[in-house]
Amino acid sequence: MTNPFIRNHQYNVIKKQANQLQIACNTVSDRKVVEALRQSVLFRILEAFEFATEIQKQLLEKVSTLNTAGEFQQYLQSLEPYITEFVQVTEPQLKKLFPKVKKLKVPHLATIDYRYITYMGWHDIATDKMFLVYHLDGQLIGIEGRFNRVNKKSVCFVCNRHAEVALFSAVAKSKPANASSDYYKAIGNYLCVDSDNCNKNIMDVGSLEAFFHAVTGKRHT
Repeated sequence: MTNPFIRNHQYNVIKKQANQLQIACNTVSDRKVVEALRQSVLFRILEAFEFATEIQKQLLEKVSTLNTAGEFQQYLQSLEPYITEFVQVTEPQLKKLFPKVKKLKVPHLATIDYRYITYMGWHDIATDKMFLVYHLDGQLIGIEGRFNRVNKKSVCFVCNRHAEVALFSAVAKSKPANASSDYYKAIGNYLCVDSDNCNKNIMDVGSLEAFFHAVTGKRHT
């Protein structure tokens, strides 16, 4: 048995592609069309696993042989033991990530299923601040910022879905070498109001990691 290797955003890719294939198997009568989609689905899933081993690829490739709803459901369930958990954190650890926030309100950690989150995000209504925590380049990083609801739906920069969003803006920690003492730069993007739903839809971490790098000033490794 291979070790867990599927991250949450990758599992979301698998679910989306498997669902598309399942619908085609149930509704499309042209076998050539279905077979072409099988190959496309398999390609997109493997594309999300650049460094997969042969054994891992064999587990993933089973999707191309499925036909019934029961088979697709069983396939997704069979992959659950291979999902890597987001690093579990304690309240003291979270408070250490945000040392300047004296009365940090943390989420109810006992209710979190760490298999199905790519990042932790929660909104402190009292201060109108949003807190994001992500495991970046082998280190747990926290970012806090203003969270201004815009009362509209737009595209979230993290999950790339059209949803209810707020403008999340954080102050960049790095400064140019010749910057004055009062230099200030805020970086903002539209972010899902519902972090749980965002985690269910994210299929690529590129934008999220770029944002963390931009705010923290850490270089890509």
